[in-house]
Amino acid sequence: MTAETIISIFLGIGLAASAGFRVFLPLFALSLAAYLNVWELNDSWTWIGSIAALLTLGVATLVEIFAYFIPWVDNALDSIALPLAAIAGTAVMVSTVADLDPVITWALAIIAGGGTATAIKGANAAGRLTSSATTGGLANPIVSTVETGTAVAVSTASILVPPIAIILVIIILVVIFRIYRRLRPRTK
Repeated sequence: MTAETIISIFLGIGLAASAGFRVFLPLFALSLAAYLNVWELNDSWTWIGSIAALLTLGVATLVEIFAYFIPWVDNALDSIALPLAAIAGTAVMVSTVADLDPVITWALAIIAGGGTATAIKGANAAGRLTSSATTGGLANPIVSTVETGTAVAVSTASILVPPIAIILVIIILVVIFRIYRRLRPRTK
């Protein structure tokens, strides 16, 4: 496995993690990076770097970000965003992985890309539901701001310095695991 392949896997996992926070933001970031020739995509995914894709994903990103600032709408969005995050995580992973057999690429995309995005989106949805239940939705805009900021940071790191993105993803997953362990009911 070449260094380019490893870096492309790091990029895919980082963007997939970001899709767990905001579905369209990592796709928009990837589109912008491809459009500006910062990152080269697989041949079948070069359309993501088109101006049409850039504008469409940009508008979708803005709508998604602002919709998450509306209490109770954010909870409804989480219910449809969970499967969309899995799809987006898989898509960003398959579009970025370089020089691997298609079977390995798709397996990585589904497991590492879709799995990472789904795990993070599931944890976020549970956190937002808890926030809604305990604060009547008043704290949800703060939760949304943190999620959007994290999605921007991880997407940016993924594109500019993929090894740093992997470190961020590991930190995020460890934090989610620790929170889950604290909230999980104890069995005797």
